[in-house]
Amino acid sequence: MSGKLYLVATPIGNLEDITLRALKILKEVDYIVAEDTRQTLKLLNHFEITKPMISYHRHSKDEKEKQIIDKLKQGKNIALVSDAGTPVISDPGEELVKSAIKENIQIISIPGACALIAALISSGIDAKEFTFLGFLPLNKKLRKEKLNEIENSTKTIILYEAPHKLQTTLNDLKETIKQRQIVLAREITKIHEEYISGTAEELLSKQQEPKGEYVIIIDKCNVNEKNNFELMSLEDHYKFYENLGYEKKEIIKQIAKDRKVKKDEIYKKFL
Repeated sequence: MSGKLYLVATPIGNLEDITLRALKILKEVDYIVAEDTRQTLKLLNHFEITKPMISYHRHSKDEKEKQIIDKLKQGKNIALVSDAGTPVISDPGEELVKSAIKENIQIISIPGACALIAALISSGIDAKEFTFLGFLPLNKKLRKEKLNEIENSTKTIILYEAPHKLQTTLNDLKETIKQRQIVLAREITKIHEEYISGTAEELLSKQQEPKGEYVIIIDKCNVNEKNNFELMSLEDHYKFYENLGYEKKEIIKQIAKDRKVKKDEIYKKFL
């Protein structure tokens, strides 16, 4: 009988955010798989937990994956953790989970701290609908595509960013989203936790030396402010919503609403 793979969320700063269930699982499993074993060892030492660990990160995942899956198939229970927060989110553990599912290994989530959620609920920006994009790509073409997605998104956008890349990202956002509101969250749950809000240009002027990992919360695009639909052709109006990923039925409904006409009138135009 195969063992179980536990996805265990760990604190993102404040060690008191560990859950009782997470501690129980970490004490009971046979192995702990960690992105950085040195970082995880600090957590385990604090709670006096001694377990054999397996390093599993971006550069080692291919060679370690088979080893971990084999142990699970032998009946060993394993906990997967990231350096901080919830594993699998912008984390190499995603590939391990996919492989385990293919082998019919049971996956059990042990929820807890998650930086993007903690930042969003404290940002004051609309939390009803949001899109998480993780880290922006370094490849220029892919990065441009993501920035275009952010520009046209009618949902709140959440990004992660490293301190040494923050200024570059803010400069890109300055050119893309102009006056949209942005909140930078850093050192979440730690002593120097901070939320800084403003446009990209304002945030650049406020910047001192960036420290700590950042969560970037970007307000949604208000399409009615962005576009004067009455001056657009129906074809351009249709293409606008098509680029946002709307289906034909939704596009026609939205065009009719924007132009204050009946849906049937718009539908006939696109027969």
